[in-house]
Amino acid sequence: MFAGCRDRTAVIKDGSGGGLRARFVLPIRSGTNVTVQGLTRLHMATGRPDDEHDHQSPEAVDAGGCASIMAGDDAKGKRLDIVLAAGMASFSRSRLQALIKDGKVLVAGKVATDPDLRLLGGEELSIILPPPDAPKPRAENIPLAVVFEDEHLIVIDKPAGLVVHPAAGHARGTLVNALIGHCGDSLSGIGGVRRPGIVHRLDKDTSGLLVVAKSDTAHTGLSEQFAAHGADGRLERAYLAVVWGVPPRNKGVIDAALSRSARNRVKIAVVPEGSGRHAVSQFAVVETFVDKDGEPVASLVRLVLETGRTHQIRVHMAHIGHPLLGDTTYGSGFQTRAARLLEEAQTALKALGRQALHAAELGFEHPVTGKGMRFRSELPGDLDRLLTALRDTPTKARRSSAGRRRRPA
Repeated sequence: MFAGCRDRTAVIKDGSGGGLRARFVLPIRSGTNVTVQGLTRLHMATGRPDDEHDHQSPEAVDAGGCASIMAGDDAKGKRLDIVLAAGMASFSRSRLQALIKDGKVLVAGKVATDPDLRLLGGEELSIILPPPDAPKPRAENIPLAVVFEDEHLIVIDKPAGLVVHPAAGHARGTLVNALIGHCGDSLSGIGGVRRPGIVHRLDKDTSGLLVVAKSDTAHTGLSEQFAAHGADGRLERAYLAVVWGVPPRNKGVIDAALSRSARNRVKIAVVPEGSGRHAVSQFAVVETFVDKDGEPVASLVRLVLETGRTHQIRVHMAHIGHPLLGDTTYGSGFQTRAARLLEEAQTALKALGRQALHAAELGFEHPVTGKGMRFRSELPGDLDRLLTALRDTPTKARRSSAGRRRRPA
């Protein structure tokens, strides 16, 4: 037991009637309870119903906290970081790996510094939770495109260029800063001090729909739906992307595991199944476009995710040879193809300045009322202008050019 902490026991339900015995050790502060977001819901061993607890995540603990789980017998032979990630959904696997390497994890009372450590099964796994490394985000007067809002949640149409939450290099000017300015203290605290209300994310340069929790009840309910990735029929997410080339089939499924690239830690890469996180994307070709010579050059594709991994769409489409237009990270080898586009399309692509990706559709079950909620976002101006330019055929362009030449001065 860590000095200055007290013990609380919980059962993390996995939906199958079983459970993983967990103990959360927190600084001695009255009224402090913990829940883990994502697939898990906690029943604190006090005999009180869930809704009588003031839920917080481990990330919300101010300082000196720690958390423990008991690895089951089925953890035998499994990696330490994988078992921790399964039991503590509030923490990303990369963060857990960093905590392990920093000596913040104990296995059966001994410090473990190797994320690849294979467990024997039955060990107690303890994590020392460091205090937040950044102050609480401040409210900022940043305009928001609010699609829907009630006392429990808010749906935002996020513009490209807006970072969702504060992180290294983006301490201010984020969606979280804007939400605090708009909602005040009404955002859910489950996500921690730097991510209040955040249930899911969009990349900085991806535009479109995003739902944020204003109450802890909403946060828990929405997190469960996003953790299921639509498998239970409650969550629906669809994206529109403009990609280089035309996929050989109008519809398809990309099933390829993803992990941090060993060569470039900023990038995500496709890896053999079992060595990364399972990832599945469905795609359907909506429209195709031709180049100056009338040859196929690009496509508008609708994508539905069965999982939600970092950069999933961008990596998966690049993996099958059709990276997104404007994606300099995963489509750098296709940059010269821009020269094949008509002049207007080249200009629109340069003006885009980002990956051509938009979160166009979002549906979920309201976590409090149970009502089905469905939202659709029109393409933003930069993507709409790109598509308009791509739809211009060489014949149309020649006619337009000839018309301009015949026009009197």
